[in-house]
Amino acid sequence: MSLLTPEPGLVFWMSIAFGITLFILIKFAFPPILKAVEKRRNYVDESLVAAKKAKEELDHVKEIGESLLAETRKQQTEMIKEASKIQEQMLEDARERAGLESEKIIGVARKQIQSEKEVALQEIREEVTKISIDLTEKILREELSTDKAQMKMIDRLLDEIEITS
Repeated sequence: MSLLTPEPGLVFWMSIAFGITLFILIKFAFPPILKAVEKRRNYVDESLVAAKKAKEELDHVKEIGESLLAETRKQQTEMIKEASKIQEQMLEDARERAGLESEKIIGVARKQIQSEKEVALQEIREEVTKISIDLTEKILREELSTDKAQMKMIDRLLDEIEITS
């Protein structure tokens, strides 16, 4: 018997054994295997569809997120501009109020200074008048201590009145 040429009886029995094995596999093994393969294929297809759908949703969410981010940045910029304008307005108002208040305070101070100046001048005038009267009184007492001096003063005053008239 040679290894490369099999005998016809051996081929026959091997063919029958192969046929029976093939029949058993086709009848009992292949249907569950094919079901499992089909089930796995369906699961993979569904997973692919779900992944594609999830990717689309993710892209959509990403677009929405980017648009919201852009809108938020735009609003932030507008809010910063508005806050800056409000700050400038508040500073300008504060400067204006401070200027008005300082002018008001300066005006009140000037009036007070003028009033105090007038009071001081009035007091000085009164004091000068009082001193003048006191001096005049003392001078007149000394000069008019005698009757002769009094008559001389009266004559002189009368002469001055006639001259000015």
